[in-house]
Amino acid sequence: MSDRVGRKPPLVADKRYPTKTRKSAKPKTKRKTAAKKPPKRSLLSRLFGRKAKGSGNTKKAPRKSQKPNRPPLTPRNIFRRFFGWLFGLIWGFVWRVGMVIGLLIAFSITYLYLGLPEASALLDGRARGSVTMLDRNGAVFAWRGDQFGGVVTTETVSPHLKNAIVATEDKRFYRHFGISPRGVASAVRINLREGRGPLSGHGGSTITQQTAKLLCLGEPYDPSTGMTEAQYEADCRRGTLWRKVKEAVFALAMEAKYSKDEILNIYMNRAFLGAGARGFEAASQRYFGISAAEVDPAEAAMLAGLLVAPSRYAPTNNLTRAQNRAAVIVGLMEDQDYLTSAQAKAAKENPAELSDAAAAKAGGYFADWVMDEMPDFLGSNTTEDVIIRTTLDQRLQDAAEEALKTVFETKVRPGSKAQAAIVVMSADGAVRAMVGGRKTKVSGVFNRATQAKRQTGSSFKPFVYATALDLGYSPYDLVLDAPYCMNIPGSGEYCPKNYTNKFYGEVPLWRALRDSLNVPAVKVSESVDRDLVRKVASSFGIDSDLALGPALALGASESTLIEMTGAYAGILNGGSAVTPYGLIDLLLQGDDDLLIGNEGGIGERVIQRQAAQELIWMMEKVVSEGTGARAKIPGWQVAGKTGTTQAARDAWFIGFSSQYVAGVWMGYDDNTPLTGVTGGGLPAEIWRETMIRVHEGLTPTPLPARAPEPLERAKAPNKPKNRSQGGNGLGNVVDQILKDIFGNN
Repeated sequence: MSDRVGRKPPLVADKRYPTKTRKSAKPKTKRKTAAKKPPKRSLLSRLFGRKAKGSGNTKKAPRKSQKPNRPPLTPRNIFRRFFGWLFGLIWGFVWRVGMVIGLLIAFSITYLYLGLPEASALLDGRARGSVTMLDRNGAVFAWRGDQFGGVVTTETVSPHLKNAIVATEDKRFYRHFGISPRGVASAVRINLREGRGPLSGHGGSTITQQTAKLLCLGEPYDPSTGMTEAQYEADCRRGTLWRKVKEAVFALAMEAKYSKDEILNIYMNRAFLGAGARGFEAASQRYFGISAAEVDPAEAAMLAGLLVAPSRYAPTNNLTRAQNRAAVIVGLMEDQDYLTSAQAKAAKENPAELSDAAAAKAGGYFADWVMDEMPDFLGSNTTEDVIIRTTLDQRLQDAAEEALKTVFETKVRPGSKAQAAIVVMSADGAVRAMVGGRKTKVSGVFNRATQAKRQTGSSFKPFVYATALDLGYSPYDLVLDAPYCMNIPGSGEYCPKNYTNKFYGEVPLWRALRDSLNVPAVKVSESVDRDLVRKVASSFGIDSDLALGPALALGASESTLIEMTGAYAGILNGGSAVTPYGLIDLLLQGDDDLLIGNEGGIGERVIQRQAAQELIWMMEKVVSEGTGARAKIPGWQVAGKTGTTQAARDAWFIGFSSQYVAGVWMGYDDNTPLTGVTGGGLPAEIWRETMIRVHEGLTPTPLPARAPEPLERAKAPNKPKNRSQGGNGLGNVVDQILKDIFGNN
């Protein structure tokens, strides 16, 4: 008892351990062995849960009372396990391939991103330059080549134009990342529904993708490849699957490099919008004559409508079709809240109209002729933007076109395939109007005024009498109109006859010309030497090959209408040759230094002024009293000459007032004879209708004609006169100088 009381209590620290005796901890001397990997299981064992033999698994089999870990091998479970395995296999392949493709795309985007220039360097992508033509008053009337009106941006264009482009081409432009899966899916669905291939027709391309296509995926045009620019652009627009993939990658790179507005700027400046217009500024100037900053909703809708098919919807090709397309665009703008209902209604009720210059179809025949006369490096193949000031007078051009239309609608039987051409020029050769065929609103077609070489008929006779008058003959000199034959070596006998098959005895030269008698014309030509007649005609500008025989006097040679009209201009100006011209001067856009000046106009004197004035007096009789009576203009004194070739295959009337010279040709392109048409008929009426309109508002002035002095007795020109009495072609200038120095002796 005393012992228990005297024993000390145990320490609290002793209670940390249980009372059970602990085994002494021995240091671990053995390293833990690594678990053995189970052997690979076969496909069947993995599918049906069986273990491979000799697996080394030391686990005991579950007791019968325990439930198995896997469901029973029913057909359903087998099916599920098989497709689970298959899905896992495919998914593993897909995500690995997807990862590789993703890395390749990321690399491609990065590579393209680093190679893209600044957006400002991509605004004008033309490989060639353009030609802009101004009329005599400085107004634009024609364009050639790819016209670029200047850089426009989202800040400088009309808001209506920007909204029309987005509403038409890509309404989610400011929300997507460069490609639109929804748009592609919608396009594929539409294409399949319409019976096309999934990539044919609608492409579902965003504005960014379209811009990538305009940039040709960064591949600039290289002429050394042998491809034309048109072929290069067609190759860029191919719609193959691989091309679509590359286009999408390029679009993503652009989205990474540029802002949305910068992409839209490139698009607006590079898009082709028909009629040679590149970019919306050029198109706005081309079709409406105003800047892209000034277009209203109707005009903006018409411009945006060109994006889908520039040639089809160009208003210069079919204005009604373009207006209908614009109405659809206006509806889209209204649906997307870019226009109010009132604005949309006003735009539909007042559709856009073409400017006068646009309606003129890019200058038509005249502009084509000017381009043909220019050096290629400044014309069709120019790499610069060229400005040409021309001689064209648009009022006179309209007059000629209206005159031709009026006569064919009122005087020519319906369905006739006959053609006609008109040239109007000043006495110095400046061409003021040109019509090369019945279809006037055309460009790049056959020009009958400059390209068709046709027999001139009696319109050539003034050059026979010009030669005689320059040699000193008088309009009052007599010539015998009687049966007349010549022996032509190698050809036999040649016997000219008059159109009426009658003979009129002795007639003065002026009457022979007035009545267009053939026998006197041949006699005069032979009397003065037909070689001299050929020389005088050639000096007046008829450059075509002239006939060698006596039929030269009757217009057996071929010539163009512009050559003949220019030759008549030489008669009007007093006997000096002229070179018809349409170009006044040429300079590069933004430059004040002229590259080319006037290359036409008055040249050397061919016949004396007195001879020219007397010839004008004779030609005035043709209109006032003779075969050209249908060409009379009320209040004006005019002169001219008719011409009808053998079998009436060609009919001409060329004449002039004191102000203008005009020539008209009529015939069939295939040389079919005209029915009931002579130069004094329909050609004279076309000439009259043209000149009446040309002279509207002008004060009548007399012709520079000179009546001949009366002769004491008439002389028949059977032999050439002494050429010292007058000029002898180009030599008359020298003769006149010698006379002034030494007198008539």
